[in-house]
Amino acid sequence: MSVFQVQDPHYEARVRNTFAGQAALATLGITLAGIGPGTVELRMPYDATLSQQNGFLHGGVISTGLDTACGLASYTLMPANADILTVEFKINLLAPARGQTFRFVGNVIKPGRTLVVSEGRAYANDDGREKLIASISATMMTIVSRS
Repeated sequence: MSVFQVQDPHYEARVRNTFAGQAALATLGITLAGIGPGTVELRMPYDATLSQQNGFLHGGVISTGLDTACGLASYTLMPANADILTVEFKINLLAPARGQTFRFVGNVIKPGRTLVVSEGRAYANDDGREKLIASISATMMTIVSRS
């Protein structure tokens, strides 16, 4: 992984604050597990109320975890006066999401002034064995405060 230029020395606090402001993530049980320049890791426990008809974690929940991991990874490289929006993403659900816990990792591939391209991977942990269950390619947009 490449080393990226950080524009805001307080990026970690800003990312934590943005994460904390997303009530949907708390509802899903997603927690912030790691932050670095251009990378973020999220985790969540399995919850049967978030499953689909076969008991696997629902694809929409996986999408939320990956979109958030990629967005926050992108946010680590944005200026202090920036906010972030997802422009687009493409997800591949690679295997049934069966496990006791899940891990979502987002990494910046190409930072830009306005658009940031990132990739993510979702993993299921089942009895200590980790399995890749999904991948995502995402584009994020930097919104600079006009005030």
